[in-house]
Amino acid sequence: MPRSRRSARRRGPTASSTPSVSGSIRPSCRNRKIACRIVAHRPRLGRARRPGPKETTVPTTERRNDTPPPRTGNTEAEVLRGFLAYLRASIAAKVEDAPEPWVRTAAVPSGTTLLGLLRHLTFVERATFLGERVTDWQKTFRVTQADTVAAVVAGYREAVARADEILDGCTDLGAPVPGRSAPSLRWALTHLIEETGRHAGHADILRELADGSTGR
Repeated sequence: MPRSRRSARRRGPTASSTPSVSGSIRPSCRNRKIACRIVAHRPRLGRARRPGPKETTVPTTERRNDTPPPRTGNTEAEVLRGFLAYLRASIAAKVEDAPEPWVRTAAVPSGTTLLGLLRHLTFVERATFLGERVTDWQKTFRVTQADTVAAVVAGYREAVARADEILDGCTDLGAPVPGRSAPSLRWALTHLIEETGRHAGHADILRELADGSTGR
């Protein structure tokens, strides 16, 4: 007699034979038939956090493109004077078109203002290259309503022009500044680069706080 065939029972996958899937696995079998369903919980993809209503930024009214460092000659004097001229122009531009009253308003606890920074640098130029004596440096930062933007910027540029006239006649950086026994011209130029660069950085922050303007 032919051997009776019996329908083979198919076995569904067991927990041990189930392939590993990242996340938690939950098998669900129905009526002892196949269908083993694997539910894998995937982590939610993070979304970019949007600022709340209180997280506002200063509106930008003007955004300048940064002026690249100057291309100077190869001599030491040309490099030093080139970078000093670059910084002088940068801070004068920051103050020149700054809006009132922010140009003379202190935005930091120290009381520093844009107009005060440029007025101070005017005295630094005069003291370093023109030999003028300053007895109270803190006072050079103070401005009044009578100190207009146009007048302070013009005074700074005049001091710079007079200083450049003196520097144009100097060839030895190791020699003292004309009319003085010390310091050397090399030291004086390096000091002016340091001083002007430092306050130009202050002016960058104060101007952005005032109206959002950035760039050099």
